[in-house]
Amino acid sequence: MSKLEDLIVELCPDGVEYKELMYIVNNIFSGNNKSRNDRGKYPVYGSTGIIAHTDHFVYDTPLILIARVGAYAGQVNIANGQYDVSDNTLILNINSKYNFYYVYYFLLNINLNKYAKGGGQPLITATQLKSILIPLPPLPIQEEIVRILDNFTELTAELTAELTARKQQYEYYRDSLLTFGEDVEWKTLDEIGNFFGGLIGKSKDDFSNGNRKFISYMNVFSNLSINTKDIDLVKIQEGEKQKIIKNGDIIFTGSSETPNECGMSSVFISDEDEEFYLNSFCFGLRLYDKNLLLPHFSKYLFRSHELRNQITKTASGVTRFNVSKKKMGNVLIPLPPLPIQEEIVRILDNFTELTAELTAEIDARKQQYEYYRDKLLSFKERLL
Repeated sequence: MSKLEDLIVELCPDGVEYKELMYIVNNIFSGNNKSRNDRGKYPVYGSTGIIAHTDHFVYDTPLILIARVGAYAGQVNIANGQYDVSDNTLILNINSKYNFYYVYYFLLNINLNKYAKGGGQPLITATQLKSILIPLPPLPIQEEIVRILDNFTELTAELTAELTARKQQYEYYRDSLLTFGEDVEWKTLDEIGNFFGGLIGKSKDDFSNGNRKFISYMNVFSNLSINTKDIDLVKIQEGEKQKIIKNGDIIFTGSSETPNECGMSSVFISDEDEEFYLNSFCFGLRLYDKNLLLPHFSKYLFRSHELRNQITKTASGVTRFNVSKKKMGNVLIPLPPLPIQEEIVRILDNFTELTAELTAEIDARKQQYEYYRDKLLSFKERLL
C-alpha cells in the first residue's frame, strides 16, 4: 500500500473533508416495482439482491441499493445492467464527482441496520441516510482504495466459485458412490436399531448453569459429524435418568419450518469418556450391531440424495413440519460390506478435507479484506 500512503502524504497530509451523504448523492428514492413474473427478461433487485424478474426495465446504469425494511434493513447491494428495483429498497444515485465504488465500499463498512427504527418491521428512511458522514479524500486516493479492495473481492469471488464447484463435485461423487442396487443387503432402520429421544423434564434454568455437555440442534443440523468442541452445557442431577450419547449414534433433527430441513443427520464420533446428552428437539438411532455401519460411512450415507429423499417424506405439518419416527423406521438403507464402506469413506473424506481447506481460506481472506477495508476507509478529518 506504499502507493496509497504516498498519495495521502502528497494530497491530503492534514486529513480529509467529511460530507453528509445528501451532498454526495444526486437523490435517494425508493424503488417501485410491483409487476413480476418468472419468465421476465430483466431482473428485479430487492433487499437481498435479485429477487424476481420483470418484462420491462427502468434503470440501465449502476446504482447503489439499500434494503429499507425488515430483517435485511441496511443491507447494501449494487445493481448493474438493465433492471428494476422493488419497493422495499432505497436507491442511491451517486454524483459523478465522486467514485461510485468508493462510496459503495464505505457504506458496506458501516452498520446501516442501526438506523432502522420500529418493532416487527424495522424501517430505514432516506432522511436518516442523508445525514451519514463520509470521508472524501481526493479522487486518486478514492480510486486507489477501490483498486485494492476490488483485488480482495475478486480473489474471494474466485475462491468462492472454486468452493461451489468442489461442493458440486463432492455431491455428485457422494450420491454416485452411495447408490446401490440389489447387489447389497437392504434393511429398514427399525431392523438395524432403535430410536431414542433427547433430554426430558428440563427448564430454561437448567441451561444457564450447566454441568454436563449436551449437543444442540444446530450442531446436528450443521455438521456431518457432531462437533464435540462446540458443545453447550446443561444441568444434570445425580441419579437423573437421561439418555447418554454413545459413539456411532446417528442423530436426527426432529422438526423444521420446511420438510426439506427435517431429519438432517449427524453422527456422534468420539472416544471420550465424558458424558454427552442430546437436546429435546432431536432424536437418535442406536444400532443393535455396531459392525453394520462404520460411523464415518453413516455421516455420508444419511446425507445422500437417496436417503434424504426418503427421510423428508417422513415429515408432515403445515407451518412447522415434524418427523414421524414410525415412518422413519421404514426408511430403507443399504448395508455394503465394511471394506467397501471404508473405501467410500476414504474418497469422500478427501473431498471434505479439500472443501474445509477452501472454506478456511475464504474465511481468512474475508477477515483480511475487512481489516484492510476498515483501515483504508478511516481518515483523519481535516479541520476547516
